[in-house]
Order: sequence, then structure tokens, then C-alpha cells
Amino acid sequence: MNTMKTIRCLVAFIFIVSGVMKLTSNDLINFFINLGIPYPVNLMYALAITEIVCGIFLLLNKYVRKTIILLMGIMIAAILLTKVPTLHTGLISAFFNARLDIAMITLLFILYHHTAHAK
Repeated sequence: MNTMKTIRCLVAFIFIVSGVMKLTSNDLINFFINLGIPYPVNLMYALAITEIVCGIFLLLNKYVRKTIILLMGIMIAAILLTKVPTLHTGLISAFFNARLDIAMITLLFILYHHTAHAK
């Protein structure tokens, strides 16, 4: 298995698991409610389904570029809603809280860049 396929499958796995957790975890329901956004539960379910479907598209190697753009948007929104507000705790602490989000955006960017040059 080549490196890009490994990254694509790893990212797919992470988003599928994340989506399934959003559908099954009461803690995540409370987390979304506490974000102070409109229709938090509906948004959480929409995100869950989107993450699962996008993960499946990545596994199947279908619509990869469009899927990556959508997932990058989700990750940027997640950082803005959940990580930027932690900046008051200090820069290092905020970066620590955002480390996985930053890693995912980086992997998505690498995949996007690779698919752009693979065609």
C-alpha cells in the first residue's frame, strides 16, 4: 500500500469513527448544545452523516477532492468554534487542544495536493 493510500484510509477511518461517535454519544450531544449554536443537535447529526459519507468516499477513492474540501471546511469550523475560544488559556495550551485538528487539516491538505498533481 503506498503512502497516499495509507493516509487516505487513515483519514477515512478517523472521520467514520468521529461520525459514528456523534450518533451514539450523549456526551457529544451535550457538547454541541453547550457550543451556543442554533439547532445544535440537528447540526451534530448532519455533521455525523457527512463525516461518515465522506469517510466512505475516501475509502472507495471516489469524489476525493470534493470530499477533502468539505472535510477541510468542517475542520476549520471545528477549530473556530472549539479551539480558538481556548486561546485565553495560553497559546501552548490552545495549540495542545488543537493538535489533532491541525494534524487532520495537514493530512487533508497533503491528500488534496497529491490528488491535484496525480491527474
